[in-house]
Amino acid sequence: MNQLAPAIPLNMIEQGNGPMTLVFMHYFGGSALEWQLVTNQLSEQYRCIAVDLRGFGDSAAPATGYSVDDMADDVAALLEAANVDRFVLVGHSMSGKVALALAAGSPDRKQPAGLQSMVLVSPSPPGPEPIPDDERQKLLTGYGKRSSAEQTLKNITEASVSKAVQEQIIADDLRTSKPAWDAWLTTGSREDISDRMSSVHVPVHIIVGAEDRALPPDVQTRLVVPYLKDVTLEIVSGAGHLLPWEVPNELADFIAKKIVV
Repeated sequence: MNQLAPAIPLNMIEQGNGPMTLVFMHYFGGSALEWQLVTNQLSEQYRCIAVDLRGFGDSAAPATGYSVDDMADDVAALLEAANVDRFVLVGHSMSGKVALALAAGSPDRKQPAGLQSMVLVSPSPPGPEPIPDDERQKLLTGYGKRSSAEQTLKNITEASVSKAVQEQIIADDLRTSKPAWDAWLTTGSREDISDRMSSVHVPVHIIVGAEDRALPPDVQTRLVVPYLKDVTLEIVSGAGHLLPWEVPNELADFIAKKIVV
């Protein structure tokens, strides 16, 4: 991997050991904690690293630097610092776009040599994410408000989750930094990196909930799949946008089946 400009340190949760490292990234308004029910199952076979992206969870929150490539640079630097060699990127929603940017490389960042494949959970597309203007504005004005976080929880889940999980989802929403929150909604989600997708040379496995109201299956078939050369798509019935919380067992099985050690 090439030498990168200094990046902010990212909080990460590490479990397990094995010949392959799985690098997990979270959705907008989430944190590394969303992966705990999944990594608990996979850490017996793999080294699992779940990352808080800048401005989210317990990672630092600078005032600027929230482009998709900024976040990809952070993850690239973390991989180097953590001595990650052969690995699979697992991106969810917002971080699906970050994973695609990392895999494609950029003028300032080489493609990671050790990347074997990607698993993308309801990923944000490489082009502008189709967020309705009224929904975008509601999210911007609802920042930091519990009532807004509770409504978001209802909007992005379909399968029932425990009260403890509901509270964690709300807590992650409320502790997201304002710079990260505003940047994704106003610029990051609107970025277009689709012209770089021809540089993605690893298999990409997409999984999405049939009842996902944030990035539904048709977004994947229209705005993600056509840009990738080696791609599969699986739809999970009865699930919404937060598969790691809603159907962790099914998601862990899906990831394990897609990994070639």
